[in-house]
Amino acid sequence: MSKTRLDKIASYDDQIAQLINRKKQEMQKHKAEERKARTRRLIQRGAILEGFIPEAETYTEDEIQTFLKETLATKFARDALRRIKPATANNATPPKAETQTDSTDKAPAKTATAQQEAANPALSGGDGGARDGG
Repeated sequence: MSKTRLDKIASYDDQIAQLINRKKQEMQKHKAEERKARTRRLIQRGAILEGFIPEAETYTEDEIQTFLKETLATKFARDALRRIKPATANNATPPKAETQTDSTDKAPAKTATAQQEAANPALSGGDGGARDGG
């Protein structure tokens, strides 16, 4: 028995409904992947931040937020961000010097830390040895 035109139309309607459902499923998967990537990024960056703040677990979220606002508002921080951004804007991976942990890479970090501590006495507490790698 051959399909009537109404049967063909109904078949097309079913196919459309299936495609709409597939689209919704793909959109949900995409959103879930984006959430996971954002969560991972936030956790990684939070861990990096805690690595540079002595006794970070003793500070509240408001104290950390105030610290970051005040620190990033300095000319030193703005200049540092300008230097870093052009280096990473053209390639997805950071420059090699930023990923290595040899002594030549640690010296500028110590200088920056010392400058930050001078600008914000709250940073000078805690064990400085943990930040200096020894």
